[in-house]
Amino acid sequence: MTTTAASWADAEVAAVRDSPHARLALHDRTYNGPTGVAPRHLPYRRAARSFIRWQLRRGLLEPTDSSRPGSPWWRAVNKGLLRDGCEAIALLAGHTGRPSTPAVRHWLDFAERPTAVTWYRAHNASIVAGYLRHRELALNETAAERFFMNVILLRVLYAHTLNAAPRLSLSWLRPLAPLLGDPRLGMTGIFLQLSRILPATYPLTEDVAYYTGNELGFGRLLDYGVILPRLHLLYEWSAAELGTPGLLELIQHGYPAYAGSGSGDTRVWIAQPSWSLRLTRTLLPAPHRDNDS
Repeated sequence: MTTTAASWADAEVAAVRDSPHARLALHDRTYNGPTGVAPRHLPYRRAARSFIRWQLRRGLLEPTDSSRPGSPWWRAVNKGLLRDGCEAIALLAGHTGRPSTPAVRHWLDFAERPTAVTWYRAHNASIVAGYLRHRELALNETAAERFFMNVILLRVLYAHTLNAAPRLSLSWLRPLAPLLGDPRLGMTGIFLQLSRILPATYPLTEDVAYYTGNELGFGRLLDYGVILPRLHLLYEWSAAELGTPGLLELIQHGYPAYAGSGSGDTRVWIAQPSWSLRLTRTLLPAPHRDNDS
């Protein structure tokens, strides 16, 4: 009896469910293609691999019944990413079936044409699907964990625009955008890596200000000076690009609102005025709605 691609993917992911390092190894194998050799695709795993290793260091992917339980939400989102990649590999290897999710179709596009644009479309489609699918799990996380879920989401969406919509992301500096957002280069880690401000533990138990006060100036300028002024345009563009209109439900009143949007959540998105923040917003203004690509 022929195994369908979806069934094969389910089995592969189930086999690594409770081993964080096996999850990382499975992720790595998806970039080797069905034959085990895919030199054009391999460099693109760098950014995602770096971020998964950060999840391992924090213990986010540990089994929920271990002595240091992991995060059900992070485990679920990671599972979806792995499963989409595995199903794409299975289809390429000749297993029967059709892509079961839009993200799997995007991973097949990446397999056919490995570029920064096709990689971001596939990766972010998997991540956004996980965010939307597991909102109930996110509500069980601490306020600080939920805040950084929003930070991670807006940064990965923004990194996508650096390659696919450079005018939206960097205004007149758009010629630099593809280099800054290339997932094959180390620069992407600047946008995604939070290890300098977050402890290698889970869960985060302090309030948000405790952690954001440790962030380097660049991270704050990126979030508050560059991304937030164009947040609605960013989410609109991403929803259309990824075919996920539900993404627009994750912002309210101009602020990120994933897993809660109470007044306390809103206040953390209002930065203290500073000359560097004003200068950043002046030099890199958000585009008008009719000129966002």
